[in-house]
Amino acid sequence: MPTTAEMFLDCEDKSALARERDTMYEWIKALHVIAVIAWMAGMLYLPRLFVYHCEAEAGSKQSETFKVMERRLLRAIVNPAMIVTWLAGLYLAWAGHWFSAGWLHGKLLLVLVLSGVHGFFSRCVKDFNADRNLRSQKFYRIINEVPTLLMIGIVVLVVVKPF
Repeated sequence: MPTTAEMFLDCEDKSALARERDTMYEWIKALHVIAVIAWMAGMLYLPRLFVYHCEAEAGSKQSETFKVMERRLLRAIVNPAMIVTWLAGLYLAWAGHWFSAGWLHGKLLLVLVLSGVHGFFSRCVKDFNADRNLRSQKFYRIINEVPTLLMIGIVVLVVVKPF
């Protein structure tokens, strides 16, 4: 459905507007992919830091270094990347008219779960920061695989679009 402004444009102006919109869509898609890569890098590295942090004695110089690394990774990379991923992704779904597509419903479900894992990792950073971690290295080694499995499912849904 054309906007009110588009109704008063001639064909040449409409095609220029469509090209501009397509170009913006592609730039936002690129931004989305970059943000996803940054988010996933952090989501894969953060639990690995937790594994090593478990070995460090509370209050030690090594433990304090891990606290700084975890906090900076979360605040400077993981949180902003997740926000940009969501904003750009929702725009792409809206602009591409994908909200009725079954594959997108599956993707959104997996991204919601990934966002929940992100929230859990944020809680872990706070626990480590307060020297309250109660989980083992083994737990963090296992939980480290969850973002990978979710990422595989998301990529398959986006690329293959099975339904």
